[in-house]
Amino acid sequence: MRGLLAVATLGLLIGACSSPSAVKQPPQPHQATALGGFSTAPGGKPGDWTSQAKDFANSRYSTLNQINTGNVGRLRVAWTFSDGALYGHEGAPLVVDNTMYTVSPFPDRAFALDLTKPGGPIKWTYDPAPSPMAIGKACCDPVLRGWAIADGKLIYNLLDAHVVAVDLKTGKEMWRTKMADVSRGVTMTMSAFVAGDKVYVGNSGGEMGVSGWFAALDVHTGKELWRAYSTGSDKDVKIGARFKPLYPQYQGKDLGLKSWPTGASPKGAGAVWGFISYDPKLNLVYYGTSNPSPRVPSQRPGDNLWTSSVFARDATTGEAVWAYQFTPHDQWDYDGVNEMMLLDLPINGKMRHTIVHFDRNTYAYVLDRETGEVLKADTFAHETWSSGFDWKTKRPIVNQVATPKVEQQVTNICPPDIGQKDWEPPSYSPRTGLIYVGIFNLCMNLTDHKVSYIPGTPYDGMEMTRQSADGDKGNWGALIAWDPVAGKRAWAIPEKFMVMSGTIATAGDVVFYGTTDGWFRAIDARSGKILWQQKLSSGVIGQPMTYLGPDGHQYVAVASGVGGGAMVQSGKPGFPARGSTLYVFSIDGQDVSGPATPAWQDKD
Repeated sequence: MRGLLAVATLGLLIGACSSPSAVKQPPQPHQATALGGFSTAPGGKPGDWTSQAKDFANSRYSTLNQINTGNVGRLRVAWTFSDGALYGHEGAPLVVDNTMYTVSPFPDRAFALDLTKPGGPIKWTYDPAPSPMAIGKACCDPVLRGWAIADGKLIYNLLDAHVVAVDLKTGKEMWRTKMADVSRGVTMTMSAFVAGDKVYVGNSGGEMGVSGWFAALDVHTGKELWRAYSTGSDKDVKIGARFKPLYPQYQGKDLGLKSWPTGASPKGAGAVWGFISYDPKLNLVYYGTSNPSPRVPSQRPGDNLWTSSVFARDATTGEAVWAYQFTPHDQWDYDGVNEMMLLDLPINGKMRHTIVHFDRNTYAYVLDRETGEVLKADTFAHETWSSGFDWKTKRPIVNQVATPKVEQQVTNICPPDIGQKDWEPPSYSPRTGLIYVGIFNLCMNLTDHKVSYIPGTPYDGMEMTRQSADGDKGNWGALIAWDPVAGKRAWAIPEKFMVMSGTIATAGDVVFYGTTDGWFRAIDARSGKILWQQKLSSGVIGQPMTYLGPDGHQYVAVASGVGGGAMVQSGKPGFPARGSTLYVFSIDGQDVSGPATPAWQDKD
């Protein structure tokens, strides 16, 4: 850990010096309240993309600018690749040393594609053959949200609760570690995360009554080094002398037990299936925990710590340093797993080292990442479950009319169980000071039913229907630009369906994202104007990325393959068929040594 590259901070000057002279700015660009920065560690070549979020900060920002607002309209398909798996495609391909690495959803096959040759032919394929039992245990489609590259290895989770490492050059399995028993409902869908010599992973299964955990493995051998649970005793949660929470509700012994009914915490969920971030200076890793279990709140009175929360842990030892609960006694399935973006922002005139987190409960939080202090809590979309934020207790104020009742329907609770934002990751541009995030515009009608716990089966109890917050003809989603300092939207692009695609921002002042009904779009990062779009063969619910090919040209890639949580919209007119195609785009369709798209084919 101590040998990591020094932290570099991106800001306005870096973005400005990399801006191409050909970029045409919109006539009335948005002016952010203030510009911030972030850590670019772990570094690497600007043209590579070696982790899902590009950097430890979860910025998803690229300094590449060959593709910019002046020429993005000339993007064309350079080549495509199908992995043959017809489940939700939620991960981004990675690129290093002129090779692209992509992994399918179940059965979790890995592919290495040769970028030095036209069409990206396969160099090797690795088939881990996970247990088919895992398909029936996965809550929301047998997906995989990403993979990592480190130590000459491609490292990722299998749905059946194993972690594997594959040699980058040969595709040979280097190690394989079993983390849990899939028959008891534990699956793994999150992207593995690497910092220094450790691989960090967590579990899925919050609807199955699992015990949520977060673990570190040795990157060289796959040996488990430590594991911290989300509920249970302080020993289980790895809370000790270093734990220094600011707020009184988190100060006490064994709160992971005492905030639950007797015997409830071991099956209380708090699964860890979102993205991880890391501050090299503080040597802290940050991650969120899922909903409590069962989802019927009357069966688990109390705050149910440490579910729907964020932890800051020592990256070396796993010791908890602080924690904060976004939704105490979560009654609506508002998991706290969404990404923690590590941004340096001027808050109240002072530069602060912050976490920015868009929670499923519809609050955009800004926290001090050293102490856990809540600096801001602003709603980024429509919500009715709370009547505001109590700055004395640092808790949202629950609107009692939105409280679930057993065997009684409660209508028009906003957001629904999947939030006004689910796991789909946003991006940040230091050139604009804005965060680009896909959101929803939904409400739900909810009826709770009491449930009994049977290992390996759903421990749920929620029955809901979802609808647009604007009525039958309303849009289900949007892409918004968010000013984290002002705590408000700069602009929005309404969408017919939930926006479940991640976004990336680039130094060319272009933001890329996809839609559930299959449009892949490039927009002006300042104005929100759509500059280019391409209809793909299936919906986009994954994460775009960009890289430099061996020919020195910039490419953009994204997978199409609808699934996952997006399937709650499958009854809406226009919902696409499943798919399994990775698309790679370039200016005029240029593909390494291959020719650009002939002019006679370019008639749109």
